[in-house]
Amino acid sequence: MPHDIERYLNVRSAYGASVGPDGDRVAFLMDTTGVPQVWTVTDPGGWPEQRTFFDERVTFVSFSPERPEFVFGMDEGGDERGQLFRYNLPTGEITPLTATPEAKHRWGGWSHDGERFAFTANRRDESVFDVYVQGRDETGADAELVFEGDGWLTLGGWSPDDSRVIVSEAYSNFDQDVWVLDVATGERAHLTPHEGTVRFQSAEWGPDGEAVYLVSDREGDTLDLWRVDADGSEFSLVASDAEWEIDGVAVDDEGGRLVYSTNVDGYTELTVGELADGEVTATATPDLPRGVAGGVSFSPSGDRFAVTVTRRGDPANVYVVDSDTGAAERWTNASTAGIPRDSFVEPELVHYPTFDGREIPAFFSLPETDAGTGETPVIVDIHGGPESQRRPSFSAVTQYFLASGYAVFEPNVRGSAGYGKAYSHLDDVENRMDAVADVEAGVEWLQDHPAVDPDRIVAMGGSYGGFMVLAAMTTYPDLWAAGVDIVGIADFVTFLENTGEWRRELREAEYGSLAEDREFLESISPLNTIESIGAPLFVLHGENDPRVPVSEAHQLVEAASDHVPVRELLFEDEGHGLTKLENRIEAYEAIVEFLAEHVN
Repeated sequence: MPHDIERYLNVRSAYGASVGPDGDRVAFLMDTTGVPQVWTVTDPGGWPEQRTFFDERVTFVSFSPERPEFVFGMDEGGDERGQLFRYNLPTGEITPLTATPEAKHRWGGWSHDGERFAFTANRRDESVFDVYVQGRDETGADAELVFEGDGWLTLGGWSPDDSRVIVSEAYSNFDQDVWVLDVATGERAHLTPHEGTVRFQSAEWGPDGEAVYLVSDREGDTLDLWRVDADGSEFSLVASDAEWEIDGVAVDDEGGRLVYSTNVDGYTELTVGELADGEVTATATPDLPRGVAGGVSFSPSGDRFAVTVTRRGDPANVYVVDSDTGAAERWTNASTAGIPRDSFVEPELVHYPTFDGREIPAFFSLPETDAGTGETPVIVDIHGGPESQRRPSFSAVTQYFLASGYAVFEPNVRGSAGYGKAYSHLDDVENRMDAVADVEAGVEWLQDHPAVDPDRIVAMGGSYGGFMVLAAMTTYPDLWAAGVDIVGIADFVTFLENTGEWRRELREAEYGSLAEDREFLESISPLNTIESIGAPLFVLHGENDPRVPVSEAHQLVEAASDHVPVRELLFEDEGHGLTKLENRIEAYEAIVEFLAEHVN
């Protein structure tokens, strides 16, 4: 018999590392207490020390470059209105740095001297973000407003001389601009003027402060690594891949070392190099497990860096890599709750045909109990976004379902990230339902698989994936034995009307606008065709959700309950998703019971 779902949900993750100012310790987040808190460790495999002890989740940690202290972020009840705090390592003292609980604060990094930090926040206007600079020993209202924004702004760190910061402005998840902001004068230099939709992401300062390194699809379908002069005068190509996207870069702006990541059909390949005259010379390929890696943090000297690695057969852990040789050591050992690692199932990467002849990538996992005789139920697990990608990272819930005899099918339908610009735009606005047709094609592929019971196929997804569940169940009602919608969109019109002010413009760029596309949005909203649904439905939602308001769940349950079995489960202390262990246990125990009743 498999362990119960509670045991699987007690599998831990260690991630989000930040190397300390002396290079002798690493801070990271780990969810041992049930919600992510800050821990530190001083040796590979050493005993970690817990630093924060809150009931709410900690969202990031960033060590000062000069002092034994770090800044961390925390919101309340999943409301995403993160506040900033400073932690003194020798004393354990915690100092609140912000005092605007109604505002969202986005960390922008320490200055190199450790005297100041920068962040963006929507204090002035809920719908836009401004740039602030604040002294390390200042609090609350002491932050200096250095630039008033008019959209979604994030920061990419301080220049080597601490006079400027990188500012990124997002118009959509596939269209951004990058600026260099002088913090003393408030003047900006535009680095990325462009026409149409172009991605400019992961911007980092070069070692001399005269250039910025970033990834962009400015001259092709996929993301490449580029160098741009800090005045925006010249772009030069640094690295590219013929088929796959270079989706991130980290630069040690003092030593000139660089790490960039290539997304190869969902798996990460890291390259370590050295910068000289605007060119990169590859020096090492890190000796890391094959999986998904990210979150690079260099040591002060740049001779090594910390990185988080996860794969389907092992939870997330922090590794430290030698920048010269690529040799890697695992510094954390997140618990598997006594479940043998060799019992975790790795997925098979498959590609299946869809209605227009395209091949859709997907991860398909079969339980050890499968006999290949058409008796295995399948959970079709659809990712959110839609500008996201299902990758082979660890999932305790997936492993539980596999141990319980379910197969799991995870498609990256059109609109997913990781496969180039053209693929990501195939589901835009009026093409939204083509992505739902990709799900239907995936079910057809499953129905032909010798292992699968075609009468026991379940749709499950969260956020936009929740919309996909509902749309697939109303458009193709005969395919499904049951559906599980977690914080999903039921009606695009009411969703856009009620989502957080800071998100509406970004989401309209993907889905269509209320002003121009209302009739179309109404036509594809599952709530308006809910009478077509024919399978039992389970709806879960957080009451503090600022992205997809809980009203989406309420109206869906009311409308669907007239003609199919519907269960609703709400959490008063959660937001967009479930982060607290006790809530996750309650939710997934209920999902297991629901599937046992309606599928098994």
